[in-house]
Amino acid sequence: MSGIIKVDHLTKDYGEGRGIFDISFEIEEGEIYGYIGTNGSGKTTTIRNMLGFVFPDEGEIEIAGLNPVTSSADLMQKVSYIPGEIAFPNLPTGTAFLKLQAEYNGVTDFTYMNYVIKKLDLDPTANLKRMSKGMKQKTAIVAALMGDKDILILDEPTTGLDPLMRDNFLDLMRSEKEKGKTIFMSGHIFEEMEDICDRVAMIRDGHLISTLDMYSLRHDTDRNFDITFDSLASAAEFIKKMGRGKAEGPAVHIAIPPDGIDKMFKTLANYSVTQLREANITLQDAFMKEYGSDGNNEILL
Repeated sequence: MSGIIKVDHLTKDYGEGRGIFDISFEIEEGEIYGYIGTNGSGKTTTIRNMLGFVFPDEGEIEIAGLNPVTSSADLMQKVSYIPGEIAFPNLPTGTAFLKLQAEYNGVTDFTYMNYVIKKLDLDPTANLKRMSKGMKQKTAIVAALMGDKDILILDEPTTGLDPLMRDNFLDLMRSEKEKGKTIFMSGHIFEEMEDICDRVAMIRDGHLISTLDMYSLRHDTDRNFDITFDSLASAAEFIKKMGRGKAEGPAVHIAIPPDGIDKMFKTLANYSVTQLREANITLQDAFMKEYGSDGNNEILL
């Protein structure tokens, strides 16, 4: 494998079906790689193995040429990390924590740190222990970005942020990508992952079940339509004439290649149609298809 992050047949078995099993993926330099799955699917376990916080039972990991099992301390000089559960040290304010992080990372120019603070509308002088979940999350994001490291590993980084701050965070990630940073990000909001990621991997019950290229998803060659007819008979006849489509009552979902669009509309001219809309396939659609169930806008984590 040639990527900057390589995970090869990774297994961490906690027994009774818990853990991660035979996970393999590779992330290229400058890529934003998303990681989604339901609660307990193995996202955080994967990340903890990647950073050397726990050791795998089987498999190998290499990040920026380093093995986290043998070189965890060296690895953290190259990687910025936002944990899923944030626990700050016993310090009085966010400012004190950020100063400590700056000393640890050798940061002496605070221009970018101050930019991120302003972008996220953070008051770092607030009492660290009394901060809301959102304020703590913003503080962790500032701490992670100030070090200007080449690799970001982020475990649900937008948890606790309001929609405006989520948008601002995504803007920051786009800027980091433009700098050539590599970003591994677990998340739970489909639109965020679809919008920001180059690829998204899906994990279920500790097993990697699918990896989607977001460019291909956004630019699917087939065009998808939802069409509602005036009767069940019309819907069934239309599907028969087109040789494709799926009916749910008088409603039909049909995927048509570009060269079939003209035929579809000519065929529709023979029917009474009450509704027609183009329905793009989304990351949520793909996720629910893989999981085999319906879901809402967010995965409960």
